[in-house]
Amino acid sequence: MPTGNTMKTLGLLALAGLTPYQEKAGEEYMNDKQMEHFRLLLKAWRDQLRQEVDRTVHHMQDEAANFPDPVDRAAQEEEFSIELRTRDRERKLIKKIEKTLKRIEEDDFGFCDTCGIEIGVRRLEARPTADLCIDCKTLAEIKEKQLQG
Repeated sequence: MPTGNTMKTLGLLALAGLTPYQEKAGEEYMNDKQMEHFRLLLKAWRDQLRQEVDRTVHHMQDEAANFPDPVDRAAQEEEFSIELRTRDRERKLIKKIEKTLKRIEEDDFGFCDTCGIEIGVRRLEARPTADLCIDCKTLAEIKEKQLQG
C-alpha cells in the first residue's frame, strides 16, 4: 500500500503553504485578512483529503486481485475495509470543511455557537472547523461523559 501520508504529518498550515497568522495590535477579530487566511487553510485541507479519496479508489482498483489462498484474500479485504473506513471519516470531514467554508462566506465564522465569544485565531488554526470556544467544548464533553456514564 503506498504511503502518501507525508503531507498529513506537516500540519495544516504547512500543507496550505501558510505561516501562523500574526495578529497586529488593535486589529479587528475576523477581518478580511483573517478570513482569507482560514479560507486558504480550509481549501488546502479539503483538496488534500479529496486527493486521498481519489488515491484510494485508484489503489483499490489496481490492487484488486483474486488470490487463490483464502488468507491472502482475507488480508486484502481487511486492508480495503480499513481504507474504506478511513475514507468515510475523511468524507465526513470534507462535509464539515464545506460547512465551515460556507460560514466564512456568510461572515459567521470564528465565534462560539453557544456563547458567541471569539474562538481565537490559534485555536482555529489548530482546528479550523471548531464552532465552540474551548470552555463550551469542555462543558459539552463533560456533559457527554455524564450521559454515557
